[in-house]
Amino acid sequence: MTQPSPPVTTPDLVLLGVDAGADKEAVIARLAAQAAAAGRCDDPKGLAGAAAEREAKSATGLPGGIAIPHCRSPYVDVPTITFARLDPKVDFGAPDGPADLVFLIAAPDSGGAEHLKLLSSLARSLVRPDFVTSLREAATADDVVALIDSAVHPKPKPAAKPAETAQAAQAEIATPAEAKPAAVKPKRIVAITACPTGIAHTYMAADSLKLAAERAGVDFVVETQGSSGSTPIPPDVIASADAVIFATEVGVKDRGRFAGLPVIASGVKRAINEPDVMIAEAVAASDNPNAARVEGGGAAAASSSATQGSSDVGWGTRTRQILLTGVSYMIPFVAGGGLLIALGFLFAGYDIANAADGQSAQAYGMNSLGAHIAVTNTLTDLPAGGLMQYIGAVLFTVGQLSFMFLVPALAGYIAFAMADRPGIAPGFTAGAVAVFVGAGFIGGIVGGVIAGFVAKSIGRLEVPRWLRGLMPVVIIPLGASLVVGLTMFLLLGRPLAALTNALTEWLSGMSGSSVLILGVILGLMMCFDLGGPVNKAAYAFAAAGLSTTDVASMRIMAAVMAAGMVPPLAMALATAVRPKLFSEPERENGRAAWLLGASFISEGAIPFAAADPLRVIPSMMAGGAVTGALIMAFDVTSKAPHGGIFVFFAIGNLAWFIVALTAGTVVGAVAVIAAKQFLGKKSAEDAAAPVAA
Repeated sequence: MTQPSPPVTTPDLVLLGVDAGADKEAVIARLAAQAAAAGRCDDPKGLAGAAAEREAKSATGLPGGIAIPHCRSPYVDVPTITFARLDPKVDFGAPDGPADLVFLIAAPDSGGAEHLKLLSSLARSLVRPDFVTSLREAATADDVVALIDSAVHPKPKPAAKPAETAQAAQAEIATPAEAKPAAVKPKRIVAITACPTGIAHTYMAADSLKLAAERAGVDFVVETQGSSGSTPIPPDVIASADAVIFATEVGVKDRGRFAGLPVIASGVKRAINEPDVMIAEAVAASDNPNAARVEGGGAAAASSSATQGSSDVGWGTRTRQILLTGVSYMIPFVAGGGLLIALGFLFAGYDIANAADGQSAQAYGMNSLGAHIAVTNTLTDLPAGGLMQYIGAVLFTVGQLSFMFLVPALAGYIAFAMADRPGIAPGFTAGAVAVFVGAGFIGGIVGGVIAGFVAKSIGRLEVPRWLRGLMPVVIIPLGASLVVGLTMFLLLGRPLAALTNALTEWLSGMSGSSVLILGVILGLMMCFDLGGPVNKAAYAFAAAGLSTTDVASMRIMAAVMAAGMVPPLAMALATAVRPKLFSEPERENGRAAWLLGASFISEGAIPFAAADPLRVIPSMMAGGAVTGALIMAFDVTSKAPHGGIFVFFAIGNLAWFIVALTAGTVVGAVAVIAAKQFLGKKSAEDAAAPVAA
């Protein structure tokens, strides 16, 4: 017989009227110690460190004097909630002041679903004033346990009794229609809530808006786009809606469903802090013909100065989102194609590249049309080098074909970010034209922006109802492709090609101190935000140039890849050399970072940077700058765009590559150790030490 799961909280996990310390780190440590004393945790310092690391990424303080620090941890075996009612209050970063009600929510590493369920269930109850008041007035720990249990495991509402249903039906029948007052149809508002983590704020915003809608007598339906999935609002509900609210910190999934609806858009926290105001704004927008509306073919709602809170996304942020969308969709083509090319070199040698222009095509198992057309399709006609050379030819050709989509994918998904799906076809067309005229990477960006702008503009046109169904699949792609094609061929093709050629020649001609400066700049960019926009911009620049097989481009690729390997390797080295400066979760991340760094996955250093950005990021940038400069100084090249040390066969001057990488790793590790040692913060173990009640 299956044993029942232990309750998420018990009386010995509840602290009432406790002074847990002067700051949130001390409170978290105190609650972790309480969990250990109750037998729920086998390492309170490790649990406190994991919760503090999560807290450093974004504050968990909520309006109303509440805080919900939370984490997944290997130091707990079952989902656990430890609660403290503090006296005095402690600041957890809420906008309205310090918190006196603190929940430490811990779930085992394998309990992601339980973690999300606990958080979302508890968060929904915390928006109810009666629940929060009951917590403050609870006289005993048992009372608190009962309240939390009712929040985490709400009981289903009982179904109406048949007699009651019959009585209601009879009353309805007995009331003459003419005696009923004329009903006023309430406004129907739909909403989307979503936060970056998709846990607490997503659901709190949803319930805050729901309660506000009930107070205002508004028919309200919300879709929570959280980490545990979402149930889309039915199309018929959207069709009958009067306005939509987007309370999100991230992009809205399938935004086009709400095309034409008046929109109130803001960050998710505004929906928690001002739900009544947002509902009132949505009701007002539904009656305002000049209100901002979700655009018919686009990915963003128009902003309106007349409607407060209609948009909190500036043009700078929006531009970054557009370009990053293109780069993000382009990178799989780069990584996949580049690694296939590198494998082709491994199997067939570097001379396989000569077959790409038709030279010696037959010798490498390819027909006379060259590597871009086809390869020999029978194993009975192998080249002189045998099966390995033939496989190398195949791998190289597939990689080259994948690389052909690099610029079209970049342009296509830039246009997609601007105009949604109708922008994809004209965007890919713009990218293909950019490749055809020699405009390359720069031409892809420009063409994608033009394609997205034109597609979005055409989508705004007022057309008859019978023509609307053809707009996204025929009219918009046709019109936008025509405009961007003519523009690229007749106006921008030659200037952009000249600019691209000039840039290539400048890079090829760099020598001496100038090439060292370029290496330093690329190293700084790769380590600045560890997978963010600046990192991706440097990587995209290097990867796009790699398709030309120019030596200067291969040096840039080597500098970018080596510098991107430095942060995780440097943090791994630092945690191994001075483990007492790091929490137990950071030490575990450090052990994993060795492999991540060796594989060129810069994101392996993100947990460290998120917990301590002011000391980690500058240290990593110092290491990256050293590595970038040394790569350039020693003429190291890379024919592969990804893979780190595992594509050693595609790296020229491999020994100097390892020297440059080692030097940058040591510099980064020494810098971060010195920063943590001397820049005024206690060690992780001291910070996590329990504070007496």
